[in-house]
Amino acid sequence: MADGGALDGVIVLDLTRVLAGPLCAQMLGDMGAEVIKVEHPGRGDDTRHWGPPFADTEAAYFLGVNRNKKSLALDFKSKAGLKVLKNLVKKSDIVIDNFKPGLLDKLGLTSEWFFQEAKAVIRCSITGYGTKGPNGGMPGYDFLLQAESGLMAITGEPDGAPMKLGVAVVDIATGMNAVIGILAALNKRYRTKLGSFVDVNLYNTGVFLLANVASNFLVSESEARRYGNGHPNIVPYNLFKCGEGSLVISVGNDGQFKQFAECVGHEEWIDDIRFAKNAGRVENREEIERLIEVALSKNSADFWYNALKDSGIPVAVVRTVSQSLTHPQTIENGMVVEMNHSTAGLVKSLGLPITIDAVRGRSKNLPPPLLGQHNNEIFEKFLGMTQAEIKELTE
Repeated sequence: MADGGALDGVIVLDLTRVLAGPLCAQMLGDMGAEVIKVEHPGRGDDTRHWGPPFADTEAAYFLGVNRNKKSLALDFKSKAGLKVLKNLVKKSDIVIDNFKPGLLDKLGLTSEWFFQEAKAVIRCSITGYGTKGPNGGMPGYDFLLQAESGLMAITGEPDGAPMKLGVAVVDIATGMNAVIGILAALNKRYRTKLGSFVDVNLYNTGVFLLANVASNFLVSESEARRYGNGHPNIVPYNLFKCGEGSLVISVGNDGQFKQFAECVGHEEWIDDIRFAKNAGRVENREEIERLIEVALSKNSADFWYNALKDSGIPVAVVRTVSQSLTHPQTIENGMVVEMNHSTAGLVKSLGLPITIDAVRGRSKNLPPPLLGQHNNEIFEKFLGMTQAEIKELTE
């Protein structure tokens, strides 16, 4: 595993673009799979042009989710290109697409074709809403699905407008859900020798991310509301102002609250019927949070951070992105990886957030590819095509 990763020997055909699909394929590649990314021969993946910023001419967005892949520029809507695509599918273990539902069917790659010609291949389809229901078949971007799923309605200040999260969390989680489904299908294939159809969509992921907020509604039937940085079920759990600066403090149970009250010098809160139990603190949220900020105002955020941390209270400072990515914990955990790109030079991106037997995937990462960089290698070595067949594709 130290050389190739846990998925060494698995071949993935990546027909996706933008974020959810490419992230899924990159994670599989990080874990050792050989990933062939098929792109439009003229423009490539949309995100090759999403910038600035750029590293040389390479968009940072594209660089972030396309390492450990080989790029094949292919027009598979042509007769010769479609033949190549079908051969690629047959030689793959996993095929991932995020086309509008029905596109592969129109090209002849129906479920019946897969069963007859590639019955051991696992196909994963990533869509906006799935194929059923009033929005079935509609395209979807992360922002739309944050709105549709209810995530925006619970994000932001109580008296402010609904807000989207700062990153494309629905896209990211959908890509990770696709990885989960694919790995489960691989295990099933190990037992049955048959492929599966893995179906994931952004809408379901967005709804699933409602988590405890959805559970609150399903039990109480009370509409969820925005709490800013607060938590609907736990208090204190918020961003608090200190004498200088601010801290995030997350008290998860009554035992921690006792420790917290002692640390900030207000033992009387422990026996106060309003605050002794979490249910009371939720009921009296505004009062206990006001009292906490009065207590914290007596010293700086640095002082309270060290005091609370030493007392075992979950506490954090609010870091900028640059502070996060250069923090010793980030570096120690290997969450920033470096690669030598053929045109952009040394590029950095986020590492795989998983280790298996203390190994983080491949021993050496492949940099994100140039468009069509591996055409000849894939045509000749992987597919065994003749020069005449290759020439037919370019005419």
